[in-house]
Amino acid sequence: MAASTSVQKIRNLQRANGPATILAIGTATPSNCVHQADYPDYYFRVTNSEHKTELKQKFKRICEKTMIKKRYMHLTEEMLKKNPNVCAFMAPSLDARQDISVVETPKLGKEAAEKAIEEWGQPKSKITHLVFCTTGCVDMPGADHQLTKLLGLNPSVQRHTVFQQGCFAGGTVLRLSKDLAENNACARVLLVCSEITPIFFRGPSETHIDSLIGQALFGDGAAAVIVGADPDISIERPLFQLVCAAQTILPDSQDAMLLHLREAGLTFHLSKNVPKIISDNIEKTLDEVFTSIGISDWNSLFWIVHPGGPAILDQLEAKLGLKKEKLRASRHVLSEYGNLTSACVLFILDEMRKKSMQEGKPTTGEGLQWGVLLGFGPGITVETLVLHSVHAATCSAN
Repeated sequence: MAASTSVQKIRNLQRANGPATILAIGTATPSNCVHQADYPDYYFRVTNSEHKTELKQKFKRICEKTMIKKRYMHLTEEMLKKNPNVCAFMAPSLDARQDISVVETPKLGKEAAEKAIEEWGQPKSKITHLVFCTTGCVDMPGADHQLTKLLGLNPSVQRHTVFQQGCFAGGTVLRLSKDLAENNACARVLLVCSEITPIFFRGPSETHIDSLIGQALFGDGAAAVIVGADPDISIERPLFQLVCAAQTILPDSQDAMLLHLREAGLTFHLSKNVPKIISDNIEKTLDEVFTSIGISDWNSLFWIVHPGGPAILDQLEAKLGLKKEKLRASRHVLSEYGNLTSACVLFILDEMRKKSMQEGKPTTGEGLQWGVLLGFGPGITVETLVLHSVHAATCSAN
């Protein structure tokens, strides 16, 4: 006897009707706060490098140029004294770094996830998918497994993990979460980016100034987002719709930003041309996603831009002719937290909606309906997401 239901009907029933939406955001940092003005003295002391006076002065200038006021770091001076090889520039130390990161990365992710779940206001049993992202550790079973246990999620939650992708991965996991939410009816995706720097921290080297730039930029933080389509407005408060997403590799950029996992941890190599490579290609990248929407006025958008460093923001702003306030949220997060790798764009998204609420804007995107999220990272890879700001009252009226 033939089945009465076609495969196409089954597929239609399995999918959501509307676009994926962000339903809640949560963030967390370690308690250990490091002020950038004091960091050069601290860094050269804990790495036993105070005799390198000229290099220390250079590092001070690098720290000043970052426009960072403070960062949060799990690593403390006490931890570093117990693991002196971590303080060397290149010494076998991967085991010590992994021992810290494997335990602490999911713990910090748990703090951010609990805040997002609390804001969402629904029971954890409604979470159907978990997407976990980190650059800081690799282990099996992974941080996604550990987080499932720490949060007490359903053991049958469908898990997806993104490892070792770098700063653009905050956009990657939003794109993945969008696909999961829209292709699985009633799905509620918990997305968690948790980044801590023990895998990356190392002492100074006179011959690798790009490594010093990394030591001046990166901080620790975790961010979590609940993503789902067809929100129930009676119990859920959608913030942003994820309209469309794209990923691209910029031309002639494969050696511009390199990170290698070695016995000495994760090494960092950066070309001074990175801001120019990004700014030279940014208009083409934006045109590819916004032409079909009919948007070409970049100042008509709200902006969530990964602040790899102030030079990237400055050159992007100049290239696109953006008003100063457009990158305000990105600059604020860079100043208050440093570069948080994959978690950074989610911190900026949270800052954007909080600032909009404080200013009494009618929507969550600085009073504007359309926005763009940009993530940059090794490759050089660019993640681009088109966002549409949502107001709960508007959704209810519709």
